[in-house]
Amino acid sequence: MRLAERLRLAPEPLGSPAKISVKDVARTYRNARGGKVSACTDVTFDVAPGEFVCLLGPSGCGKSTLLNMIAGLDQPDRGDVVVDGRPVAGPGPDRAVLFQEPALFPWMTVERNVHFALKFAGVPKDEWEERTSFWLGKVHLTRFGGAQPHELSGGMRQRAALARALACEPDVLLADEPFAALDAQTREILQAELQRVWLETGKTVIFVTHNVREAAFLADRVLLMSAPPGTVMEDLPVAAPRPRGFDDPALAAIVAGIHEHLIKEVEKVVAREIGPA
Repeated sequence: MRLAERLRLAPEPLGSPAKISVKDVARTYRNARGGKVSACTDVTFDVAPGEFVCLLGPSGCGKSTLLNMIAGLDQPDRGDVVVDGRPVAGPGPDRAVLFQEPALFPWMTVERNVHFALKFAGVPKDEWEERTSFWLGKVHLTRFGGAQPHELSGGMRQRAALARALACEPDVLLADEPFAALDAQTREILQAELQRVWLETGKTVIFVTHNVREAAFLADRVLLMSAPPGTVMEDLPVAAPRPRGFDDPALAAIVAGIHEHLIKEVEKVVAREIGPA
């Protein structure tokens, strides 16, 4: 079956069994002075196949920590992280991670960056060209396959990183603020691009962000985390129809509602940092 025929046109219904299950997870680190810092505690949530979930919360509430544990890059102190019914013991080809920095190899062309990922994932070499061409086309980089990362804008580099991740055909895409460093216009372009690709592929996505508007635009559900040590304080469904536009009036009301919840947690963090008056 050719690659284009393997794409699903819509995500699985949200009533499906959990693709990802996080139960009673906690993670504590030691800081530079040797003291214990609790990143997150008692975190429990499920993500259905094909669902797009955003983790939103104040700085230090454990969003990236949770993403790293689902990716298998870190392990919880207690609790369970399960993907497809199996405990996560380490990284795997079923999960791809997008970081804030695209992390492309600067000495390789865009095409070679994708080839390297395919080789690492164990994809047969005779499939590399088709997959690379297909996914660079999906993110509108066909003409830049022979370019090196320094020849691309920040938004183009992030699109190249997205193509590299999806070319390996992971079941799950984990994104840790991948658009945070981009200017506002480029960020909106990439948000729309990610929505389009997600609608076409039906991947399960967990997306970490500090941006309420970004979360409301992209997500089926927003998991709002508390001030650290972070736990899931609210599970907020986003009922706006898709595909979504940035001028959708329904999104404005959703953004306002989420922001009202978030600001209370941010105020708690600020109060701890400045101490009593």
